[in-house]
Amino acid sequence: MARFYITTPIFYVNDAPHVGHAYCTVNADAMARWHRLNGDETKFLTGTDEHGQKVAEAAEKNGLEPLAWADQTSKRFRDAWDALDISYDDFIRTTEPRHYETVQKFLTKVYENGYIYKDVYRGLYCVSCEDYYTEESADAGKCPIHAKPLTEMEEENWFFKLSAFEDKLREYYDAHPDFVTPHTKRNEAYSFIKGGLKDISITRTSIKWGIPVPWDDQHVFYVWYDALINYLTAIGYGREDDEVEKWWPHSHHLIGKEIIRFHCVWWPAMCMAAGLEPVSHVQVHGWLLVGGQKLSKTMAAEGSVRLADIAPVQLTTEFGVDPIRYYLLRETSLGNDGDFSHEGITARYNTDLANNLGNLVARVAAVVTSKCEGVAPSPYVNSTLRESAAEAVRTAAEGWNRFSPQAGLEATWGLIGETNAYLENHAPWKMEPGEEVEIVLGDALEAIRIVAVLIAPAMPSVAQEIWNRIGLSGQVTDELFAERTKWGQFRGGHRIEKGQPLFPRMAD
Repeated sequence: MARFYITTPIFYVNDAPHVGHAYCTVNADAMARWHRLNGDETKFLTGTDEHGQKVAEAAEKNGLEPLAWADQTSKRFRDAWDALDISYDDFIRTTEPRHYETVQKFLTKVYENGYIYKDVYRGLYCVSCEDYYTEESADAGKCPIHAKPLTEMEEENWFFKLSAFEDKLREYYDAHPDFVTPHTKRNEAYSFIKGGLKDISITRTSIKWGIPVPWDDQHVFYVWYDALINYLTAIGYGREDDEVEKWWPHSHHLIGKEIIRFHCVWWPAMCMAAGLEPVSHVQVHGWLLVGGQKLSKTMAAEGSVRLADIAPVQLTTEFGVDPIRYYLLRETSLGNDGDFSHEGITARYNTDLANNLGNLVARVAAVVTSKCEGVAPSPYVNSTLRESAAEAVRTAAEGWNRFSPQAGLEATWGLIGETNAYLENHAPWKMEPGEEVEIVLGDALEAIRIVAVLIAPAMPSVAQEIWNRIGLSGQVTDELFAERTKWGQFRGGHRIEKGQPLFPRMAD
């Protein structure tokens, strides 16, 4: 049995979740569901990042202690993921005792290996990024990501010898060409390494809201070096129930492009410094843009978007859970930037879901009711749809296996289109009851059965509803993908349920 360990970044608790967070998390969830459907032993981790200056400032602004604020905001992420039917196996919080233990053990190992030393840091700092910038990397004294003025800081810190890993990282990238995908993002990280690496500060004395440094009680670890280690905390690094050997060689980080440097340069170097292989793969996704801009609190402050309007819970209330999941997975290729809009969701909903999938299920059920007294016929072994289904299954699997849910769903909708065309060509609603109409409808029902399997990672509730409507028992995911998608498994003789429209059309 293969293994698959997928993680999202852990999200800051300085504000509520929005659809940008949901985009990453739904993609990770769909990938986890895909691997479970293939029989892989799967672990899916998400969570919240709860230390650092901007969390402390958000707590103070709201009249709460940092932990009380983190408790409150972390729950909002859990609620959002529940609303989106996210099937995580572990939700980690960086304020948990298990994480404190792992961070201190991991970084003590790096310290004992000789890669951490004390010095004075002087430079420009962005609170929103929790990151330092050089004069060259700053945008006229402002953060290049948040467009906010940078703060000049000077304090005694402990530093990580990142410069010691420049050659080792280049060698690792050369030996592992698919370490970071897509390759445009790999090239970006590799270029950063080739440009020369400087040692980086990993502790603070100016803030107290963080994990204490074991060998120096005047310092706490800088939030990024705390946060990155969460991926190891969840698999027991440094504990008796250590599962690092089991999961780490099969690990995949799904991250946004703004944190490439942390995950693709700093993090693998930290792992090397601790005597551990880097994560096996980093998949980078682009941003969801509203009006050409990245979703952020800054946009909300400027009045260009209300974050409440793009909160996951609000969107699922307005459009439904699975339609939102489908839109986030289908609209944008994972790795590219994509546009987000309510108009775009409505268009996908009415075209792909209501017109194509919903109408296919509804009219087959209606014709079975009128021509076959509501009893399902069996498919024809040598149906012309059989080849179309096999191609859709093959192409969809290829897409999912290369971290492209969009390609997997595009292949699935190709089969939906072929099945609708098959019905148009044969017009079973015009046929007299008998063998000919039963063959056509049996073929269509078998195609719908396979479609239900293909959409299960993306739209689990809709997949099960279709499964039930065409009279099948159990769960759509009870058997493995390869077996479930073989042509000819649909058996006639049971009743078909017409039901209410799966996707009632929405006003444009």
